[in-house]
Amino acid sequence: MRLPDRPLRVTMLNKYYSPPHLGGVETVVRYLSEGLVAHAGSRVRAIVCNEANTRLEETIAGVQVIRLPRQFALSSAPIALSMPGALRAELCGPTPPDVIHSHAPYPWADLSWLRVNPDVPTVVSYHSDIVRQKRMLAAYRPFLERFLDRADLIITSSPNMIANSPFLSPRAEKCRVVDYGLHVEDIADPPVEVLARAEQIRAEHRGRKIVLFVGRLVYYKGADVLVRAMADIDADLVLIGRGPLEGELREIAVARGLSDRVSFLPPMGDAELSAYYRAADVFALPSVAESEAFGLVQIEAHAAGTPAVSTDLPTSVPYANLDGVTGLTVAVGDVAALAGALQRLLGDDELRARFGRQARERALSQFTVLRMVDNTLQAYGEAIERHAHTRGRV
Repeated sequence: MRLPDRPLRVTMLNKYYSPPHLGGVETVVRYLSEGLVAHAGSRVRAIVCNEANTRLEETIAGVQVIRLPRQFALSSAPIALSMPGALRAELCGPTPPDVIHSHAPYPWADLSWLRVNPDVPTVVSYHSDIVRQKRMLAAYRPFLERFLDRADLIITSSPNMIANSPFLSPRAEKCRVVDYGLHVEDIADPPVEVLARAEQIRAEHRGRKIVLFVGRLVYYKGADVLVRAMADIDADLVLIGRGPLEGELREIAVARGLSDRVSFLPPMGDAELSAYYRAADVFALPSVAESEAFGLVQIEAHAAGTPAVSTDLPTSVPYANLDGVTGLTVAVGDVAALAGALQRLLGDDELRARFGRQARERALSQFTVLRMVDNTLQAYGEAIERHAHTRGRV
């Protein structure tokens, strides 16, 4: 691994940066960027889009964030016309990056990179395939293929993605798995206030078992499958999140006579959410489409010692929740199978406790920010060597 002796200079490319924008990819980009600064002493700059048509530069936890003015969005992807110019400015500045780390799929960043054509080692974190925007993918595919071909190394979240993605499997030779890192220690060992709040939540449910769902109420999360499955389960369901399907889900609950056992709660802060993870008996992620690329909430639940029931999507979802180790995996969209898995865990205290212990241990050993940083630095070193070799400088 050939990393420079001085602090490494990394430029991130992504749609948005958190805060204020919330999302799984934005969370990973933030934790990785902050971790590189805190644990490796790196200089990290993130070039992203602003949610308004104005430019904003700020430093967040040591990360220099450049939010470019967004002119419009195309298939939900923000377009900042100044991104190619901002990337050129990075390359021509007094301290150009040692590595460009782009997060895909984000068509505008890929096109900006191709237009600028930087002679800089480039790593791509490939987070998911494009599933729903078929027309956009048809137009974008040739550029994405070219971008991935020219990148020095590709990082992804599991072996499942390498095997099942039509964009990664032909390029498996230069794909590396780097586990996502979260602040799992904070969830696994919370302050006494969180523990007390978890006990209060259990008391509010009067001793009944709790099934927990956390996420946006959108089509691919499969919350409708979960609400239907609850008709055959003697437990309460708590759904934390908002989204366009909330009205439909409430109607399903009423139609099935579940109104008194199904709670709809808004998104909440880390401490309150941690208390719910700890209060729950089982976490459920019944996603029904490949838009669910990983399901970071599963790792958060695992860190609290709560086993999960999820679906066998061809993405990283079943990698995050290992069947028979940290929980159970069921067929996509199968109400009866989901109900059966939930009943099995809720009815077997010993099995549920064993899965919970194993889930917590795996979260704390495999999905930490420090481990993500270390493995990413190894990928950077390999990318630098591959780039030099490709350019004939070795």
